[in-house]
Amino acid sequence: MTTKKTLSRRKFVKESSLVTGGIILAPSMLTASTYSKKENTLKLAVVGCGGRGTGAAAQALKADDNVKLVAMSDAFQDRLSKSLDNLSKTFNSSKVDVPPSKQFVGLGSYKKAIDEADVVILATPPGFRPQHFEYAIAQGKHVFMEKPVATDVVGVKKVLEAAKQAKAKKLNVVVGLQRRYQKNYQAAYDLVQKGKIGKIVSGQVYWNSAGVWVRPRQEEWSEMHYQMRNWYYFNWLCGDHILEQHIHNIDVANWFIGEFPIKAQGMGGRQVRTGKDHGEIFDHHFVEFEYPGGAIISSQCRHQKDCFRRVAESFQGTKGTVDLSGRNIANLKSYKGKSIYEHSGTKDPSPYQTEHDKLFQAIRGQRDYINDGDYGAKSTMSAILGRMATYSGKEITWDQAMNSNYQIVPDEDSLNWDSIPPTVCDEHGNYPIPTPGQTNFIIS
Repeated sequence: MTTKKTLSRRKFVKESSLVTGGIILAPSMLTASTYSKKENTLKLAVVGCGGRGTGAAAQALKADDNVKLVAMSDAFQDRLSKSLDNLSKTFNSSKVDVPPSKQFVGLGSYKKAIDEADVVILATPPGFRPQHFEYAIAQGKHVFMEKPVATDVVGVKKVLEAAKQAKAKKLNVVVGLQRRYQKNYQAAYDLVQKGKIGKIVSGQVYWNSAGVWVRPRQEEWSEMHYQMRNWYYFNWLCGDHILEQHIHNIDVANWFIGEFPIKAQGMGGRQVRTGKDHGEIFDHHFVEFEYPGGAIISSQCRHQKDCFRRVAESFQGTKGTVDLSGRNIANLKSYKGKSIYEHSGTKDPSPYQTEHDKLFQAIRGQRDYINDGDYGAKSTMSAILGRMATYSGKEITWDQAMNSNYQIVPDEDSLNWDSIPPTVCDEHGNYPIPTPGQTNFIIS
């Protein structure tokens, strides 16, 4: 086994934000000023045509008067056709013009769609995000990509490197952690930065809900086909719900504290969601994250029906508290009970639309350059760190996790419809489940 030089967390966080100089751009490479004139048409491609990809495409088409959807890619023809049909019913041919020759289907079809566009939407299952983002930036495209941006450590490192290249090329990148584009969160964040509640020392972040869809296995499907259809329940594709959903709340903690966790420990398991179609992921996680400045964040997410539901964040500072939720709530109070700020956001714009509005404004040169890739990757890594802690039952540091080179997504060249996925079921259809105390990610 090759011994690698240890990469300290402080050095990693610092260096991943820097840009390597000396890159020469080809004449065809896009820059923030290339499309500064509103009359220049921006060509849009969508990679991943499920519900989120379709929704993001609609928001992108509304964000700019002169953007046109010209190419689409998905692993499955039926998903692409349904998405295109829905978009064509909403927008006319001046906004949606995707002939059969620009509809690309299959596991490797993303490159053809990206090649056709100026701006790309990346909304496949997140296990594929690093390779798609890496290619888009190499080809000089502006990017909107959904969260999370990877499902393993190797993927996170790819995204961090590609984000540096995007910055060097002035390619705008927005990541779908939309709370950062939401008025109640922005207002509360500004007040926290001004010291209204003092230094944050603790907090609680939640994504407790009943769960999501399940797609049962069909007899004619191969194992790869089944896992791609039921992707939420396989870690190489989804990363578990602590990553795929709860990343939103973990990202808010990172944002408000202004740091990323140095270590995590926690617990989790499968208690009620234990069917064969539930793959290998847990139905509950609880993680305690520790930050460099001493703050402790308690993180909980649950997919269990008929239980307490909460999707929100609360933080305690040295002078007061802040409570937030996606329902446009933001309340700041002092410890004497005095209200510092209350947000009434019933008429606030949709942050899902706002993130696309700002992306296209940045591409047009109408606002400052945007690159969310760095924090998108590090918040993804924070959630992966939490998953590693709950699966193993161990306390795991950021440095240990980053130096593990943990990889669960197969190399792209080895993926096809006949491939054997990274995890497979036994003869009874049951998948191996991570076991705290036995599952190990860190080799001493």
